[in-house]
Amino acid sequence: MNSTMRTACAGAVAGLAGTFAMNVAQRLWSLAAGDRPPESAAGPHDARDWQEREEAKNSNELAAQALASVVGIRLTDRQLAAVAPVVHFSFGAAVGAVYSIYVDRRRGDAPSGLELGGGLWLTADEIAMPVLGLSRSTLQRSPEKHLQSLAAHFVYGVVTEQVRRVAVRS
Repeated sequence: MNSTMRTACAGAVAGLAGTFAMNVAQRLWSLAAGDRPPESAAGPHDARDWQEREEAKNSNELAAQALASVVGIRLTDRQLAAVAPVVHFSFGAAVGAVYSIYVDRRRGDAPSGLELGGGLWLTADEIAMPVLGLSRSTLQRSPEKHLQSLAAHFVYGVVTEQVRRVAVRS
């Protein structure tokens, strides 16, 4: 396996770990805030607690349905329970792979992962999701929901970076 592929694979594994940690962070925030965790098709593996509580929808489920509709399929709730987490974890793995290649090629101090988390929050949650119709406008979100999402993305970034460091050394 060449160096770039190895770096990408390490990043993908790190992105999966970061996504899992992000899901846990979302759920812990909801529980700490005294909110009942939402009842999405994907259960606790979707990392969209803040969105479900505020918007009564879940971007991972919307993305899964959109992808399925490309091939003319409408997912049932049971199928959605399996596919929505796959969409979310696949995105996290892909971001981790690209990030790992970027970090491997850049010069300078090792990142903390906060940059990754903050950048991903801004580009994905704050800009892309509303533009793609996967969430309401960010202007309609409460400050607490912005903060919950940002904190979860920081968790993603830090865990992804820490796991990436270990994985590239292995």
